[in-house]
Amino acid sequence: MYDVIIIGAGVTGCAVARELARRERSVAVLERGLDVCEGTSKANSGIVHAGHDAHPGTWKARFNVEGSLLMEELSKELDFPYRRNTSLVIGFDEEDRRTLEGLLAQGLENGVKGLELWDGSRVREKEPQLSDAVTCALYCPTGGIVDPFLLTVALAENACVGGVSFFFGEEVTELCRAGEGFVLKTARGGSYETRAVVNAAGVYADVFHNMVSEDKVHITPRKGEYLLMDKKTTGFVNATIFQCPTKMGKGILVTPTVHGNLLLGPTSEDIADKENTETTAAGLEEVLAKAGLSAKELPVRQVITSFTGLRAHSDNGDFIVGEAADCPGFFDAAGIESPGLTSAPAIGRYLAERINERFPAPEKTDFIAVRKGIPCMADADPEERKRLVAENPLYANVVCRCELVTEGEIVEAIRRPVGAKTLDGIKRRVRAGMGRCQAGFCTPKQMEILARELGVEEEAIVKSGPGARLLTGYTKSNIS
Repeated sequence: MYDVIIIGAGVTGCAVARELARRERSVAVLERGLDVCEGTSKANSGIVHAGHDAHPGTWKARFNVEGSLLMEELSKELDFPYRRNTSLVIGFDEEDRRTLEGLLAQGLENGVKGLELWDGSRVREKEPQLSDAVTCALYCPTGGIVDPFLLTVALAENACVGGVSFFFGEEVTELCRAGEGFVLKTARGGSYETRAVVNAAGVYADVFHNMVSEDKVHITPRKGEYLLMDKKTTGFVNATIFQCPTKMGKGILVTPTVHGNLLLGPTSEDIADKENTETTAAGLEEVLAKAGLSAKELPVRQVITSFTGLRAHSDNGDFIVGEAADCPGFFDAAGIESPGLTSAPAIGRYLAERINERFPAPEKTDFIAVRKGIPCMADADPEERKRLVAENPLYANVVCRCELVTEGEIVEAIRRPVGAKTLDGIKRRVRAGMGRCQAGFCTPKQMEILARELGVEEEAIVKSGPGARLLTGYTKSNIS
C-alpha cells in the first residue's frame, strides 16, 4: 500500500516524484520500460523555452515561465548540463513581423523578461549563418538548452535517494477504484494499492484517465522527426533558431545541444499509432528543406543519426494538470507536449502541493536536495583526470573513443541509484555510443561491462527493452 503511485518515469513523472520525496510518505513509480526517460522524454529538442509562445492564462504559459526560472538553480542542485544560450524566432516578411509583434506582447503578458524585436541585420550580427532572407526576429535572452536525459536521470536519482521506489518493466494494464484509493495491476501480474495516483503516462495518459473518470480526454500522438549532427558543427549557431510558430507547433528549429552537436527538427504530424517512432525519407527531407530556410550552408555531411519522438497533444491544446473533478485522489499530468520539458519542474511542484493539500504529510528533516553527477573525463582538465584515475583506475580505460567515455564512468552509471540496465541507459547517462560511429566500436565492451556488473550472460543484454536483444548465441556452439 502506497500513499502515491506515479505512472510513468519520464521527466514529468520524475519531477513529481522528487517533490513528493520531500515529505514523509510512501511513493512508487511504475514504468513499463526498463529505465527512466524511455518515452517522450528521450526524443525531444532539449530546449528550455522562454515562454512567449504559450497563450496567456493557459497551463502552458504558467508552467513554462515558472519552469524556465527554476531550471538554472535546479541544474546546480542536481548537477546536469544546462546553458542559457538565448533563442531567436525569425521572420521573413511583414506578415511574420506582425506574428513576432504578437509573440512579443504575449511573452510580456506571460512575464518573460528581456524580449526584444530585432531587424535582420542585427540578427545576422549575432548569428552570421542565418539566411539572408531573414528580415526580423524576436530575441529571447532567457531561452536555454539542457540535456533532457540527464535532467530526467538526475530527478529520478534524487527521488530514489529520498525514498521513492522505482519499478521498471511494470506496464500498468488495469486501474480501478478500491474504496477511497486505487488498485493498479500490471502486465507481469503485479498488483499495487495506493491512496493517490499521478498520471504521467505520456501518449497513454488518456487511457488511464478514462479508466477512472467520466470526463473523457483524448491524446493524439504528434510525431516529430529529427537529424543530429557531429560535434564538428560546434559553433555553427549559438542561439536556438525558431521559425514563426503554426498551429502544429514551433516549427523546424536549428539549435546547438549542450554537448556541442547541432540538432535540426522536428516535423509535426498527427498520427494514430502511439508506438510509431519510425523515421521516414520524406520526414527527414522536410527537416533539411525547412532548416535550410533558416540557415545557409547547413553542414549536412555531418549528420550522424536521425530519430523520432512522439508528443502527447491534447484536444484542447493545453496541458491537463490537476485532480480529476469526479475522481478524488487521481491527479493528471497529461497532454504534456512542448514546452513540457521546460515545465516539468514547475508541474512537479504544483502537483506535489495539490497532493499534500488532499493528503497532508510532514516535511522530512533529512531530505537531501542536492545530487552530484558522474564525473566526465571528456570535460575534465588534466589535473581532474589524474585525480579520477588515481582514485579509480577504470577511469583510464577508454571504452567509447568518439565521446571519450571510460569504463569508470560506465560502471558508475550502472551502479548509481536507478542505474542503467541497458545499452541505451548507459548512453543517456554518460554518452557512450552518442558519437560519430553511433556505438559501432564500443558496443561489445559495453555489453561485457553490463553483463559483469549485472551478473547476467551477455546474451541477456538488450539495447532498450525485451525485444531489443543484440546476441542470439555463440558461433562456436553451432560447431559440431
